[in-house]
Amino acid sequence: MRVPDPRPSAVARRLSRWGDDRLGAAGLARSVFNKVFPDHWSFLLGEIALYSFVVLILTGTFLAMFFTPSSHEIVYHGSYVPLRGITVSEAYRSTLDLSFDVRGGLLVRQLHHWAANLFVAAIVVHMLRIFFTGAYRRPREMNWFIGLLLFWLAFVEGFAGYSLPDDGLSGTGLRIADSIVLSIPLIGTWASFALFGGEFPGTLIIERLYIAHVFLIPGIIAALIALHLVLVVVLKHTQWPGPGRTEHNVVGHRMIPGFAGRSTGLFLCVFAVLSLMAGLVQINPVWLWGPYQASAVSSASQPDWYVMFLEGSMRAMPAWEIRVHVAGHGYTVPPVFWAAVVLPGVLTVLAMAWPLVENRMHRDQQLHNLLQRPRDNPQRTALGVMAVAFFVVLTLNGVNDVIADKFDISLNAMVWAGRIGLLVIPPAAWFLAYRLCLSAQQHDRQTLFEGVETGLVVQSPSGEMSEVHQPVVAGEADEDTYRGGRVPVTPGDLGIVEAAPKGFFVSVEPAPRTKQLERDAQGAPADAEQEASR
Repeated sequence: MRVPDPRPSAVARRLSRWGDDRLGAAGLARSVFNKVFPDHWSFLLGEIALYSFVVLILTGTFLAMFFTPSSHEIVYHGSYVPLRGITVSEAYRSTLDLSFDVRGGLLVRQLHHWAANLFVAAIVVHMLRIFFTGAYRRPREMNWFIGLLLFWLAFVEGFAGYSLPDDGLSGTGLRIADSIVLSIPLIGTWASFALFGGEFPGTLIIERLYIAHVFLIPGIIAALIALHLVLVVVLKHTQWPGPGRTEHNVVGHRMIPGFAGRSTGLFLCVFAVLSLMAGLVQINPVWLWGPYQASAVSSASQPDWYVMFLEGSMRAMPAWEIRVHVAGHGYTVPPVFWAAVVLPGVLTVLAMAWPLVENRMHRDQQLHNLLQRPRDNPQRTALGVMAVAFFVVLTLNGVNDVIADKFDISLNAMVWAGRIGLLVIPPAAWFLAYRLCLSAQQHDRQTLFEGVETGLVVQSPSGEMSEVHQPVVAGEADEDTYRGGRVPVTPGDLGIVEAAPKGFFVSVEPAPRTKQLERDAQGAPADAEQEASR
């Protein structure tokens, strides 16, 4: 049988040579295809954000073909019977038509909305991974700044898209956004008139949000993602410490075929999960909220999860007003300004300045390509846990009316519980995280000194019961192997116990013990007797 020649044909070679002579892409393609990426599940969080953005672009293009970005009011005569004869905007009418008349429209709408939530969630979790592992350190401070900017762009992009249907829930969100703009001293009134084209709700906000949501912000996000990926390639990917891994190499899989194949599989998984959620889990049923009316605001009017912390900060802020008189004119700084403008601004500035502050505190000017385990830097880990606790408390404040209603609790009591929680819970989380990191460090040192617990209990001739420990290191040279890396905790981590046969969900039988472990168990009684005699 004739074996086919794996080499490209003469025509293909000539075409590739012709293109390379004019573009000079062979060297670049070779370096990109040979790029090595480390293998760890935590590095997939950024890819989930990227693939969610791809799904957003695809579904958003479909939705843009049927959506009408107009605040012009008409009488609805569509397929949804309960709203027939009601005056609605053309934006709301086109959203209803997308949901009930366009084939697959509701599925794509919900896919788009779920992808937006996953996009922001993946960015947040990815940034937390970057923070807790110290991946923002030199020379990657620029990527940290880009990540923070991407979060706020995704925040604004999500809010703009959430506001486009002009339903009762999104209109309430726009009213709150208008109050935030109005709270800015000196320029608030002018900024609100310029944004809405007059007094709220104006007649231009839907059209302007559509332009920002479809063209401006996605273009900026795409450019920043491209810049982020270029920096990842140029600066090399970070990796976890381990055998053979240094600050000057990367241990993993090449772009082609290993990483590309896995990455493609991850994209298909992300798309499949989002499609499943879009088909089975309802989100933002605008036909239930009805068209927006400035006089109609209901309870439980919560935005998407990533806006909830801003809602919670405004609810927790006391009604403190500052009145200032300048040149005979009186100005009022309302509490909304401190909760919705100053607080997010201060938190963003602190987050952006943290890499520079940490470098200055530790006088660290070295290049860092190896990550740190969270336990190895207790101060940073405790600070991050405190920030997460602060965010969670604010988010719960954003739904305090729902909690009060469902659990029959006084809303006033919920407001005060949120205020007290903001002062008590974050410091408590800092202290707990700090102590847990120190405890984990102590456990690692104890494991390196005593060895790994094997689960074998032996009895000495004197009757004393003791557990057999398998040594982890044989000297200082072996200790360097685990410096900054994961310390083994089971015999299987040391490779002295065979892997258990796997079932569909769990192992079908216990792992067999090896001869080396049996010899250790047999030698333990004599060692224990000698230790007792000493």
